[in-house]
Amino acid sequence: MFSFIHTSDLHLGKRFGRMPEALRGRLTEARHASIQTLAELAKTEGAAAVLVAGDVFDAETPSPAVVRQALRAMGAAADIRWVLLPGNHDSLAADPLWSSIGAQRPDNVILALTPTPIEIAAGVVILPAPCTARRPGRDLTEWMSDAEVDPSAIRIGLAHGAVQSFGEDGASDVIAPDRAERSGLDYLALGDWHGQMRIGERTWYSGAPEPDRFKHRAPGRALVVSIGERGAPPVAAPADTGAFDWRTCDVSLQPGADAGARLTDSLPEIGRRRQTLARVVVEGRCSLAERAALIGASAAVEADFAWFELREDDLGLDYEVDDLDVIDKAGALREAAEALLADARSDALSAPEREAAKAALSRLYDYVTEAS
Repeated sequence: MFSFIHTSDLHLGKRFGRMPEALRGRLTEARHASIQTLAELAKTEGAAAVLVAGDVFDAETPSPAVVRQALRAMGAAADIRWVLLPGNHDSLAADPLWSSIGAQRPDNVILALTPTPIEIAAGVVILPAPCTARRPGRDLTEWMSDAEVDPSAIRIGLAHGAVQSFGEDGASDVIAPDRAERSGLDYLALGDWHGQMRIGERTWYSGAPEPDRFKHRAPGRALVVSIGERGAPPVAAPADTGAFDWRTCDVSLQPGADAGARLTDSLPEIGRRRQTLARVVVEGRCSLAERAALIGASAAVEADFAWFELREDDLGLDYEVDDLDVIDKAGALREAAEALLADARSDALSAPEREAAKAALSRLYDYVTEAS
């Protein structure tokens, strides 16, 4: 039985420029800490190696400190072998990067820089397909079909890129989704898609060990893979590895709903919030008063989270005379509110103009209720 950890897309050195400065540091450090998390997972599961299917680094020019510290962390787990494959973010085009890694790497770090077999253990061979450029434009795994390997050896493909018309950067149909079957692989370990996904019995995307976006609606994960013998079906078991949770919380509202309670019910438990980046997506319809309750509930919990965002793009607002009475029963504010309401309902105006009027009326309502 040969067991290993399949991971990818560590993106070490990622800067998270749109996040607040204090959070950027925490997210960057979590990516570095994923190395130790993966090493501990390997030891717990009795895995002999960690296979990183591309994008070890976020860019072709990570700082020397990021490279050195990553290699030191891998070297500290001396009983685990690390196989590093160039991905599209740190492709072979970054020759200075891989030359530097080659000069510094500890003995337990193996660089998969050429499409040639690597014997990782007795009777177990890795067939790597390193990315030659950010967009290679061809299936780099084709060579695996003709690889000269002991017929009795377990064959594990290692590649990075898109299959089945999807990929993180919009590329499509590069790696044949049936590559494992075409090339007689016992397992094909893929990277690039940051969410964990089974493509076939012998083909998986591991997902990123530490999430870096809301896209996949899933925690950071890796795969613990075991293969008993040549030709035997692999056993791939998901393992949670992420320190941070990028959580999309869906809230659906209808008129009369308790908007604050609906938002609170959608949020994770209090004990996880400091490690959660929350994006609350609200849809449906509500009144101005109900929207004010939603805004108030959001403000009350925002500080609990590592990062919090409320999205109302798909929320429609119903306007009542009572809402205008809250703004003012007469005078300039009432006249402004009535004018905005008329514009919001006017068929003579374009949709963007009506939306601008709705947004202005909502802001006016919020201003008045906050000041009262």
